[in-house]
Formats: sequence, C-alpha cells, structure tokens
Amino acid sequence: MDQGNTAFLLIMAALVLLMTPGLAFFYGGLVKAKSVISMMMMSFGAIGLIGVLWVLYGYAIAFPGAEGLVAPWSIDWSAIGLTSLLEVPEDAAFPPLAFVAFQATFAIITVALISGAIADRAKFGAWMIFAAIWATIVYFPVASWVFNFGLADDGSFAYGGWTTFGMQEAFGVGVIDFAGGTAVHINAGAAALALALVLGKRVGFSKGAHVPHNPPFVLLGAGLLWFGWFGFNSGSELAADGTAALAWVNTLAAPAAALLAWLIVEKIKDGKPTSVGAASGAVAGLVAITPACAALTPGWAIVLGLIAGAVCALAIDLKFKFGFDDSLDVVGIHLVGGLIGTLYLGFFANNTGLIYSGDPTQLMVQAIAAFTVLIYSFVLAFAIGWVIQKTIGFRITNEDELAGVDTAVHGEDAYKLETV
Repeated sequence: MDQGNTAFLLIMAALVLLMTPGLAFFYGGLVKAKSVISMMMMSFGAIGLIGVLWVLYGYAIAFPGAEGLVAPWSIDWSAIGLTSLLEVPEDAAFPPLAFVAFQATFAIITVALISGAIADRAKFGAWMIFAAIWATIVYFPVASWVFNFGLADDGSFAYGGWTTFGMQEAFGVGVIDFAGGTAVHINAGAAALALALVLGKRVGFSKGAHVPHNPPFVLLGAGLLWFGWFGFNSGSELAADGTAALAWVNTLAAPAAALLAWLIVEKIKDGKPTSVGAASGAVAGLVAITPACAALTPGWAIVLGLIAGAVCALAIDLKFKFGFDDSLDVVGIHLVGGLIGTLYLGFFANNTGLIYSGDPTQLMVQAIAAFTVLIYSFVLAFAIGWVIQKTIGFRITNEDELAGVDTAVHGEDAYKLETV
C-alpha cells in the first residue's frame, strides 16, 4: 500500500468536506438576515443525512463494480454498511475506505448545492425528505454512470458506467468528466430548476427585491469553496502525480479568469463591480473547470474561465426573463457553468477535442452525457418535489416567509440585538 497516496486521498477528502460548510456561508450571506440559519442548516443537514446514507447503501449503489456495466441500478450487496471494505488488498494503492470517504464528500456537496434554489421559503423537514429520495434515485445512480470505472493493466477500460465504458465501446471515446461536471453540477443545477418551479416564487419576487444581507459571508464562503475545490479536482486523480498538479493549476487559473470576466460584465451592465460578483464569478469558474481540469492546458483553462464568468454573469438574469425564482442562482452558475465546462471539452480537450483531432465525436459524447443527466435529474426532482408539496407541503406559508424562516422553522435568530 502506498502510504503517500493514502495520505493524499484522505487529505483531499477532508478538503472537499470543508466545501459544504463553505457553501453554507456562501449561501447564508446571499439570503436575507431572517433566513440565514435556515439556509445554512440545509447544508449541514445534507452533511448528516447523506453521510449516513452513503455508508449504509449509497456507495453500494454508486460503485457496484463491473456489474454496473450490465445493470446500472444494481447494488453491491456486500458493500452495504461497508463491512466488506475493511480489509486492504495487498496490491492496493490505498485502502478502499479512503476512496469511499472521498466519494462521500462529493455526494454531500451535490445535494447541498440544490438548496440555494429554494432559499427563504422551504421547510427543513421537507427538504431532508427530498434530499434522501433524490440522493437515492438520482445522485447515487448518476455517480455510477460517471465515476464507476475500472482500468485494465494496459490503461484501457475494463468496465464502467455507460458514460465512460459504454461510450468508449460505442464511439471510440468516453465522456471526459474528471471531477463531476455532469454528476455534480449539471445534476444539482437541473434539480434546482425543478424545485424552483415546484415551490414557486418568493413573496415580492422581482429584480432587485432580494439583496444579500452579508457580503463578507459570501466572500468567506467563496474562499472556503475555492480552497476545498483543490481537493475536489486534484484529488480526483487519486494519486499525487503530474495529472493532479495540472488539475491544481487549472483550478487556480480558470476561476481567477472567471472572476475577472464576471466583474467586467458587471461593470458594463450595472456600472459597478461588486464583491458578490467577484465571489460568484470565482464559483462559476470553479464549476466550469471541474470536468475539464485534467484535460486542458492552462491556457485553454483561462479561456474557459473567461467564457464561464461572462456567460454565467448574464445567465443569472434568465430567471427574471422566464419567471422562475432560483433564489441564489444555482441554475445560472451550476447548471449553465456545468454545461459550458462539459461541452467545452468537445472542442479543446487534449488530443480528442475538435481543434486537435478534427473529429466531433468527443463533442457528441459530451453532449449526450450532459443532457441525459440534465433531463433525468430534472424530471425526477420535479416529481419528488411535487409529491412532497402536495402531501406534507414543501413551502412555508407566506406569513412565515415574511416573518422569517429562521424563527418559523428553527425557532432561532441569526442576530440578537440586545438593548440596555
């Protein structure tokens, strides 16, 4: 066993876990002061809930081994509760549980991302029920499609999900999604759009009506997300090597470029570059580089960041044009950014992209995977959310929304002002 790679993977897993509290601060700063506890609790609730489900059966669904090729819905029953993974094979590069831990943090952050679309108006209990069902029938299977693969000694696919092995067998190239552009960001963004439609608009929804109550929280959250994202992307190599180093550099370059592009668009559109815009731009760049971080040269990573920052800065206004209340721009940043990063690889991926090979096949398989995950996640998330809304109710009352979700749902206030 390689203790260096084991330490690397466990440290990367810890970095990715930190992203969810970082997301809580990012989202918490964007909502109004009377909703910050509710917003942050949805992220922390995801840590508790998905952490338990992953150990109980999530890993067994997402990583059924070679059986996942034949039956994507199959379960590795021996991995239920992870007891079969306690022993470390003699030839293993790292303990199986190190990989389990790393992938658990992906499941947690993906679920937490969705919550930004329903800020200010969701019941906590309903959110937890949705999260459990969505993770079980959407995230765990989609993770199997994308991340469940094995390699033969010659480096070719030995088995895998349909986006990797299946596409490789059918078209000669598999989907490139190094760290989760489809499985994490498109998946979460599509579910966020579905829930925004199910819950409807906030009271008084209009452009400029809801402003962030705490931009320093937003910047703190973005910083923690960016820090953890180095684990997200570099750790996906599962080894401390040159590919991990490339992913690290691209995870610096693309978000930095996206931050600048977002601020330029803000300046042109609104006359002022904002701190919230800087944070949002960085996150948009991080989203876009996630699938591409190991398959682009740093120069093309910068170009991707510029495109993602500019396009996402414009895309966040789609909710006003089309009339859906995506409270914290999960659709505009994660769905749009995830699509940009995934499809960009069809043109600029090292060796197989269109500009290198002259062959559009890579673009085709990227598009197939991206839109399959989008449709699958949207349809099932809408169905789950609709059933919850029609039964126990997903949305709080208008009166509780105006009074403040924190008090109505959690019986707490984020800020206590004491008078002497």
